[in-house]
Amino acid sequence: MNVSMISLGCSKNLVDSERMLHRMKQAGFALTADIEESDVAVVNTCGFIQAAKEEAIEQILSLIQRKEEGSLKRIVVTGCLAERYKQEVSEQFPEVDAVIGIGDQNDICSVLERVTAGDRVTQFAPKNCMPLTGERLLSTLPFFAYLKIAEGCSNGCTYCAIPAIRGKFRSVPMEDVLDEARELAASGVTELAVIAQDTSRYGEDLYGVSRLPELLRQLCAIEGFRWIRVLYCYPERITDELIDVIASEPKIVKYLDIPLQHCNAEILKRMRRQGDRESLRTLIHKLRSRIPNLTLRTTLLVGFPGETQEQFDELAEFVQEMRFDRMGCFAYSEEENTVAARMPDQVDEDVRQHRAELLMEQQMTVAAEKSAERIGEITEAVIEGYDAEAEAWLARTPAEAPDVDGRLYLPEPPDAGYAVGQYVTVRITDAADYDVIGEVTAR
Repeated sequence: MNVSMISLGCSKNLVDSERMLHRMKQAGFALTADIEESDVAVVNTCGFIQAAKEEAIEQILSLIQRKEEGSLKRIVVTGCLAERYKQEVSEQFPEVDAVIGIGDQNDICSVLERVTAGDRVTQFAPKNCMPLTGERLLSTLPFFAYLKIAEGCSNGCTYCAIPAIRGKFRSVPMEDVLDEARELAASGVTELAVIAQDTSRYGEDLYGVSRLPELLRQLCAIEGFRWIRVLYCYPERITDELIDVIASEPKIVKYLDIPLQHCNAEILKRMRRQGDRESLRTLIHKLRSRIPNLTLRTTLLVGFPGETQEQFDELAEFVQEMRFDRMGCFAYSEEENTVAARMPDQVDEDVRQHRAELLMEQQMTVAAEKSAERIGEITEAVIEGYDAEAEAWLARTPAEAPDVDGRLYLPEPPDAGYAVGQYVTVRITDAADYDVIGEVTAR
């Protein structure tokens, strides 16, 4: 039978999917990226917030329809939605042939064998059975890979269901991380994105202190990597040592993703987050002064229980003042079994959505101005492919993270001779909101 993998949600989930793909390939399953050719579909779901749950359910329903039409024989559901709603997923979707937890992903091949034999499988091993290491079949562009250095989270933010879904924060031992990185480099990966729920916490559970700076230095020493990107650093754990490593190591791109969530002290306290507007302002100024040409990305959460109009206005003023290079904003999602869901003064859903829209409209103006300021800039870029509709080659500079940021367009014909993964020097010639346009000055 042909097996396809549908990976939903975050890049951390994608790494899990790639490990399952490798196991399936090694076991002799025929893999296909085309659902039209699939006999069996494995969907690795997200279940973090309401929008993610809805996307996962829509995907499952779509697969069920294909099964009823006869074009799909078996469906396997795993990932965060399955882990979070064990009983519900199994009961509400009887057409699904297997529902397994994150701790069972090591057993994906035996699960496939059982469902192809006609069994219905429901199993949920402990979360800490989830593998922290393992070979992967990359599903990204061949020159790029994510490197997951930890699983789970122990920060205990009151709005977040991740600890309940994925378990406590568990760092991957450093030598295991480095072994995986060496394998990726040997396979031709030149760009690496270091990820975890909180990368800045790396090593605290194993070594008593954060060892992210040391890990980054060791990664930079591996031959083959050209760009190393650090994502998801919590503001209170960004140390002077980490700043120095990012500033001084040439391979580390000058880009940081820091999920701030808010700036109002009372809201942050209710979220069980640290800091306030002044401390965050101080941190951002420090980062920009000590890391030249830093691209700063953040995510914000509006409509949290008890958020007043004045507190939202303070956040809007803060965003306008800080002028983030990249920003995402989410309306608070009331997640069952979280502390925040039991708080009084839940903000009306329409108000939450409106506030998120207002901040993103404000940010769009800032982003367009930031893009326009880049006109004339000379920078390195990596080729990602050709877009026939845009009649341009697609590329990214160090200022764009994969999947979440804008693109660099190079308006040249398809026979211009570029290769996916090729690094070139470009000059930015024009801008359009989140995207920029450029011309190659050196290959």
